[in-house]
Amino acid sequence: MIVVATEDFELYHEVLAELRDRDLQFRTVEPGADLPPETTVVITDSGSVPLSTSIPEDVERVLARPEAPRSAVEEAISLLRSEGRTVVGVDPGERPGIAVLVGDRVVAAHQVGPEEVPRVIRAETADAPDPLVRVGDGARLIGARLIEELELPVELVDETGTTPHLGAGVRGVADVLAAVNIARIEGERVQTRSVEPTEGELTRIQDRARDRSETNRAIDAGLAREVALGNLTLEEALDRHRESD
Repeated sequence: MIVVATEDFELYHEVLAELRDRDLQFRTVEPGADLPPETTVVITDSGSVPLSTSIPEDVERVLARPEAPRSAVEEAISLLRSEGRTVVGVDPGERPGIAVLVGDRVVAAHQVGPEEVPRVIRAETADAPDPLVRVGDGARLIGARLIEELELPVELVDETGTTPHLGAGVRGVADVLAAVNIARIEGERVQTRSVEPTEGELTRIQDRARDRSETNRAIDAGLAREVALGNLTLEEALDRHRESD
């Protein structure tokens, strides 16, 4: 885990902003305080924490400057990712959960629309020497499109039992936690996933088209199938439907 320890007010807020932008897990401590036992990298400045008295030998230290907080965070991420292989778990769905693990550590988490998933994965694995993506086998059509769009090694994982029970007061993290579990399960290496849309899946696409149509008309099954297979967007299908009238 990354820990931030600095008395420099400007540096503190700049570094935290960079860490939050990347959805990285981190903690903050007062300079000179004991570091949490899970600390792997500590970001500090040259005047805040004496290396010999406050930072254990097995913890990496990154010196940051207020004018270059991004460089410090990128160095910390690089040190974290030297600990093991980078594995990205994806729980596909309408709002896929994404978890990035290095070794057994969760270093980043996201939840975005399906169209954003490839971009997020490419950004998270850009500096990784041998990344692996593990995709849950639910939401077949979304997962199949993702597998085809990625130019990375992909494993298809049986996601049965990966979504945890959430207790009272916990909301909106089930897909991300499922992605963490998926990342930790060995799957079957795949390059493509051939799926034929079911009648129910086509009906749901037609219902979505009806909701977006100004005339409240659904697209036909043929266009819905092209949307399901990723050959057309819903908007393109609606345009073709209007042109055929």
